[in-house]
Amino acid sequence: MTPTLPTAGRPTRVRYMVLFMLCLLAMITYMDRAANGSAKKAIMADLGLQEAQFFWVLIAFQLAYAIFEIPSGWLGDTQGPRSTLLRVVLWWSVFVALTGFVGTDYLGVYLGFTALILIQFFFGVGEAGAFPNIAKSLYNWFPAADRGFAKSVIWMCARFMGGLTPLIWVLMTDKRMGDLHWREAMWIFAAIAALWCVVFYFFFRNKPSEHPGVNAAELAEINAGRYETKGKVVVPWGKLIRSRNLWAICFMYVITNFCWYFLMYFLPGTMREQFKDWNETISGTLMLNLLAGCPLLIGMFGCLLGGTLSDRYIRRTGDRKWGRRLYGMIGYGGAGLCYFAAAGVTLAAPGNLFLFAFFVILMGFMNDLIMAPAWAVCQDIGRDYAATVSGAMNMFGNLFGGVSTLLITGLIREKYQHDETTGILICFTMYGCVYFLGVGIWLLIDPTKPIEEPPAAPHEVEEPGVEEP
Repeated sequence: MTPTLPTAGRPTRVRYMVLFMLCLLAMITYMDRAANGSAKKAIMADLGLQEAQFFWVLIAFQLAYAIFEIPSGWLGDTQGPRSTLLRVVLWWSVFVALTGFVGTDYLGVYLGFTALILIQFFFGVGEAGAFPNIAKSLYNWFPAADRGFAKSVIWMCARFMGGLTPLIWVLMTDKRMGDLHWREAMWIFAAIAALWCVVFYFFFRNKPSEHPGVNAAELAEINAGRYETKGKVVVPWGKLIRSRNLWAICFMYVITNFCWYFLMYFLPGTMREQFKDWNETISGTLMLNLLAGCPLLIGMFGCLLGGTLSDRYIRRTGDRKWGRRLYGMIGYGGAGLCYFAAAGVTLAAPGNLFLFAFFVILMGFMNDLIMAPAWAVCQDIGRDYAATVSGAMNMFGNLFGGVSTLLITGLIREKYQHDETTGILICFTMYGCVYFLGVGIWLLIDPTKPIEEPPAAPHEVEEPGVEEP
């Protein structure tokens, strides 16, 4: 345990500035990722690509994003999140900028379809390091009782920007409004990421004890109930591989990504096809793009609520197991019901934009109830290996969930391209059933069983005097 520190004086609040910086990073991460979907039509037109070809661009990103989750998490655990985040954000900002050069001769080389796939792959390599190292930073900077809340704020900001990006893109690039070329928009997004790195470099430190602005009182708050690791962190790979708890977490996140990626990559196009009449006016175009982004925009409140309720439940009962499980199960069950309801609207009232949007938006909200508990569980069981555990969860989620839904949903959409309604019914029914499977998987997850427990040491608890089950 960390030795008792003098707590005289009012504690500083540097950790909340750290949270603010990490929230900005989460927003930039989703902004840069969502830009690909927003720029899809323009990129396809400039390169002469078909819809099926562009799927390989998305898959290239998802593969890299999945494969490099664990390596980047390991870097954060062993080298520290500061240097790791600086490297990965600068790395991916370069490839966001290079995306703006596809379809042109750059330094005497024509950047065509193959170059676009490679650029998106390396873009995914960089983005893979963001959330595992955000998780590691939160573990270092926040006490256990506040990690669910902190993680919920991170995901709230990420979803907010992911949902707002399609609208921002239209305002920047539509000829009736901003009239920027899509390439210029990409370069602006890349510059924003690089600027964040400059501020982060001067402000952030790996641990609060290394930051000159943190006083003893705040350090005591952060370290309350924490095990302090001595020496270099060595990731116990054998224990990770043998952990049934970790495998359950990974399969849980496969379900999240399998069902959720429809909103990121397919919903905007689906709504444009299903409700074509709305594209005839500027106000209709803005409404479609706003509604397409609303599952993420409203989902951010689900992120905040899920983390807040989870932490509150744990504080009141001392039961971390059900404090995390309960809201995961509610979120998955509710999201599954919403997909079934949206399928019913598609069949019974195919022209009703607002009723269709209502259930899809509510689905986004219910899905995001689980985000903070899911990532908080990684910190609960990972502790000093929080970045590696988070990376494992995110790797499996994106490799087996994100990539498979791109392939399966893409094949369904291609097969039923002349019967959009049937394609949507099949997809939504499939997603709803998978969500209900996820309710059961949450019962296998136990956040009270860490990967590595120090011998003869008390559990890290949120409320003194309350034993964990």
